[in-house]
Amino acid sequence: MNGITFPELVADGFLFSADKQRLNVPYIHQFLSQQSYWAANIPLEIVQRSIDNALCFGIYHAGRQVGFARLVTDHATFGYLGDVFVDEAYRGRGLSKQLMKYIFEAEPLQGFRRIVLVTSDAQGLYSQYGFRPLDHPERYMEVRRTNVYQKPD
Repeated sequence: MNGITFPELVADGFLFSADKQRLNVPYIHQFLSQQSYWAANIPLEIVQRSIDNALCFGIYHAGRQVGFARLVTDHATFGYLGDVFVDEAYRGRGLSKQLMKYIFEAEPLQGFRRIVLVTSDAQGLYSQYGFRPLDHPERYMEVRRTNVYQKPD
C-alpha cells in the first residue's frame, strides 16, 4: 500500500481492515459482476487489477467477507472512491456508515484535498461524510465507455 498503513478496527463483531491479504477476490468479483449496476459482467482479471492498484477496504464477520470499498489514489492528495458495497444479508446494520467512518477517519487520508465518487442511489449515505454535488461540474470532463464488459452477441 505504498507504505501507508491502516489500523484494523473491530466494532460490533465486525472487522474493518485495509489488509489486501484478507480480501476474498472471487466474492468481490461475484458481487460486482452479478449484483452491482455499475460493474455488471466485469471480468475477474479486471477486478484483480483494480484491487492491485488501489487502497482496498473489507468488512468481515466470523472470518467471512461481507463488504468492500476501493480508493483509487495518488496516496497524497486525491482519491476516487468506488465499488462500495455491503452484502445484502448484512444490510441495515449500519455497516456502510461504519465503513465510511473507518476510511475517512484514517490518518493517511487526512491530507487529501479531494475525494470524489459516482453514485446513482446512495447520496444520502455519502452526504453524511462531506460529499456533495460538484461545485463546478462544468470543469469536469469524462470519457465514458458504456457496456465495456458486455459480451458481443
